[in-house]
Amino acid sequence: MTTDPAPAAAVLREDVTEAIRAAVLEELATVGFARMSIEGIARRAGVGKTAVYRRWKSKLHLVLDLVAAFAVDGLPVPATGSLYGDVRALLEVMSHVLRHPVASAVIPDLLVEAARNPEIADAVRGALLEGQRRMAEGIVSDAVSRGELPVGVDAGRALDLAIGPLSVRQVVVRAAGPAGGGGG
Repeated sequence: MTTDPAPAAAVLREDVTEAIRAAVLEELATVGFARMSIEGIARRAGVGKTAVYRRWKSKLHLVLDLVAAFAVDGLPVPATGSLYGDVRALLEVMSHVLRHPVASAVIPDLLVEAARNPEIADAVRGALLEGQRRMAEGIVSDAVSRGELPVGVDAGRALDLAIGPLSVRQVVVRAAGPAGGGGG
């Protein structure tokens, strides 16, 4: 007696995944992270809750997936040949990322939630900061090798000093334009 092989795992349809992502953005804009639910996302996307849970284990993971899509991870480290040029390029990239409509709507809400929930704080820190830290380490390393910075400079603190004001300006104050570029 022969038996049929076990059925292959379900293939996740990309159009369903994209509909869910779009629904998350709409839900975030409408009700915010705290009131957003998998049920509301599924309803808005026109799918069942199981379609959402097959792709993400929670609303946090779903939102972080979207945030990670707009993070700087995967972007090349600026290599302009000078510390000034590299920092300026980093600020331009970060300004672009922070001004993106999705990021500007989602990040402030996630920061509020992160202040209340350590798990969200850890996840947001990982999603938003890892790529930035990698870029900062590359910039500092190149500047040290060119003699523009002394050996032992803390790349994390250098990053905080460089993009902290930009982050406050664009996430908290919500002013448009690059740091130092006029406006409110």
